[in-house]
Amino acid sequence: MISAFDKELLRDRRLTTGRLDSRFVGTDREATGERNEFDPSYAAIQGPFTAMFYAYAHDALGWTSDLPYEALTDRVSPWSFREWSNEYLNVAEDLRRAMAVNPSLKVFVANGYYDLATPYFATRYTFDHLGFEPNYPQRVTMRYYEAGHMMYIRHAELRKLKEDIAAFLRSAGGG
Repeated sequence: MISAFDKELLRDRRLTTGRLDSRFVGTDREATGERNEFDPSYAAIQGPFTAMFYAYAHDALGWTSDLPYEALTDRVSPWSFREWSNEYLNVAEDLRRAMAVNPSLKVFVANGYYDLATPYFATRYTFDHLGFEPNYPQRVTMRYYEAGHMMYIRHAELRKLKEDIAAFLRSAGGG
């Protein structure tokens, strides 16, 4: 369980690591326990991202509301995982089926080395075990970044991500 890893990795220093980006560290009230009190990486970005969203929505889109912006919360609906009750969520078969139905479909995967929300080795494992037809691996582009879940919070990785996506779009479009 990732939350146990976040709590255990730096327990001897009374620190916890972030789930979205394990380079971020925090301090819990208690060094004991199975999981950290909060995700230090999310705590670092939540305020700036929310403020940025409000500024963009208001200034660029002209939208205002008294409703709070809900990010990564169970108050956002209609998210439901009932279909996967008592099992893990696996959409690999949906992707395999989409690639089978659309032979022109190409996939770009951005992986952050410090992402514990979607660890890059898990991503690689998933793509290595999709039951690919012989041409499927040629239709998947994987890129890796010195970052966590949101590689765009680090300027150098944002630049690299932009270049990689532009190159992918050029190749996917045939030119």
